[in-house]
Amino acid sequence: MRAIRYLAMARIAHLSDIHFGANDPRIVDAATAWLEARRPDLVVISGDFTQRARVDQFREAAAWLGKLRAAGLKTLVIPGNHDVPLYDIVRRFFAPLRRYRRYISHDLCPFYEDDEVAILGINTARSLTIKDGRINHDQMDMIRDRFGRVARDKTRILVTHHPLFSMPIGRGNELSEAVGRHDDAVQAACEAGVHVALAGHFHRTYAEAADKMVAHSGGALVIQAGTATSTRLRNDEPQSFNWLHVRRNNEMDLQVIVWDGASFRRASHVEYVRDNEEWTAKEVIEPARVGAMTVPAGLTSAAN
Repeated sequence: MRAIRYLAMARIAHLSDIHFGANDPRIVDAATAWLEARRPDLVVISGDFTQRARVDQFREAAAWLGKLRAAGLKTLVIPGNHDVPLYDIVRRFFAPLRRYRRYISHDLCPFYEDDEVAILGINTARSLTIKDGRINHDQMDMIRDRFGRVARDKTRILVTHHPLFSMPIGRGNELSEAVGRHDDAVQAACEAGVHVALAGHFHRTYAEAADKMVAHSGGALVIQAGTATSTRLRNDEPQSFNWLHVRRNNEMDLQVIVWDGASFRRASHVEYVRDNEEWTAKEVIEPARVGAMTVPAGLTSAAN
């Protein structure tokens, strides 16, 4: 029976913090080749396409996205705070995401649905904050409404650039600020029955059950992506992205795909199962991969 259940599966590549303008072209090419070879059902990119929201950076990002789409890959994308101009004050406050809309996507809160999953992206980038994000009440209503119309057996995935929860981001695991209106946003996700929350922003890989981070937060599994291609690393954690195999809304695999200086390779593989209202994590050891690559010190997971 287990083999039959595995036939129904959504394969999702989750990348974040591309940062054209502060990225390594070799790593961009390697990520592109990896995606084209594995052909995920959906490529999710959770913001920060550019470093400073300049036209040339957006054009590079648009060309890269166009290459993925020309290869037949479906994408769901949202902006990040770096996609809002920082130094162009007039544009920052009066047309903060005009360039993003022109070059990347007009839809700031995209929705994707197939037979296995329903995925909603929410824009958390704002003009009034330099790096922090916010979710407004209209977006919270959208979360409830969109997911409220989804069949109960589908996996509901919420994508934001800024995480809904405080994250351990430094060498001493000091906690970051959560997204603005955090309590209301978490309540909306809980009421909508979100199973997985994907985000980026901090250039660190992390996975944990939401109810271990905040009380009364529902049953979501929180998954952070590191930076896929930026040269701006945090705590020397290498470039990486996430490879998700979503089998059911309470059973999925998370593989962290890490740049080793020459290519992208799998650094960790963890199976998550939710049973009796609790997520459990089990590291998957594949004989052919034993000793092939160790998980870099900066990577963290609920399995650790």
